[in-house]
Amino acid sequence: MATTEPTAPFLRACHKLPTDHTPVWFMRQAGRYMPEYRAIRAQYSMLETIQTPELAAEITLQPVNAFNFDAAIIFSDILPPLVGMGLDLEFVKGVGPRINKAITATRDVDMLSTPPAEEIMGGTLAAIKLAVAELEPRGIPLIGFAGAPFTLASYAIEGGGSKNYTKAKTFMYSEPAAWKRLMNKLVTVQADYLINQAKAGASALQLFDSWAGHALGREDYKRYVQPYNTALFKMLERAGVPLINFSTGTSSYLDVVASCGGNVVGVDWHMPLDWAWEHIGYDRAIQGNLDPVALLAPWRELKARIDDVLDRANGRPGHIFNLGHGIFPNVPVDNVRRAVDYVHERSGRP
Repeated sequence: MATTEPTAPFLRACHKLPTDHTPVWFMRQAGRYMPEYRAIRAQYSMLETIQTPELAAEITLQPVNAFNFDAAIIFSDILPPLVGMGLDLEFVKGVGPRINKAITATRDVDMLSTPPAEEIMGGTLAAIKLAVAELEPRGIPLIGFAGAPFTLASYAIEGGGSKNYTKAKTFMYSEPAAWKRLMNKLVTVQADYLINQAKAGASALQLFDSWAGHALGREDYKRYVQPYNTALFKMLERAGVPLINFSTGTSSYLDVVASCGGNVVGVDWHMPLDWAWEHIGYDRAIQGNLDPVALLAPWRELKARIDDVLDRANGRPGHIFNLGHGIFPNVPVDNVRRAVDYVHERSGRP
């Protein structure tokens, strides 16, 4: 990481340095709950908005222009790198992402390529540069991100969302050598992609492992995921920026998840924040962990839940306030504004 001490509260928290208030940003803050975003999406498809740098940069800036967020996150999705590897991705309205001709055999793994990020994700890298040019003078850092190997492998094998991950897990159990090749290819692609996001101007990088905790128990995670996430975080140290290790559904083995790496461990809302921090270790920063549904609650309830998260952080340096997962599309904009302002107001009190 950088040797000079950062000034932005978000970056200071990543380094476990004192801040004058608890920094806050929300996962999926750039997007679907904002009317400005919906106006753009009425004209362009999901992939068009991701692949057009000017559109992606504009969407990235919308929430930091509207609210007092302490960081921006580049508007993209975890799945487009799979397109560059040779898979066919489409976003189906009302359904979500779909991988056509999903991986069903070992030969499909061997056919996947590992091209450089500049070739397959050039639009996102250009969008980062555009967004950073606007954010840097304002002292707002930009977060780059990518999907973790297991989550991407599962999408590639399941062909889309899944409730039980039977296809991915059956492939994992039946073809361990091919699974290893697939995961190593994903590590290669994602490391290059994330490092290039940092080169383009991202001040921090977050790895999203959205599915491993819902699909796997502790021992399967240790065998089929941990080696690859550990290798990826080790490679990402070359980026020289703080690394955020975020997963969902991993309460029962959060210690194993944290051991994979990252300067900051992001936690979902299924566990109390103080319990989580104790399990990952106080030498690490922590990010989280308001239940996203709380943003739909009346203010008295939302305020109480924000207070609970802040109380559990206990003013210890290294807490980044966030949701325990992505913001919902039907969240009122005023609730987002009120929540962000309240975190700043309460945490900034003497």
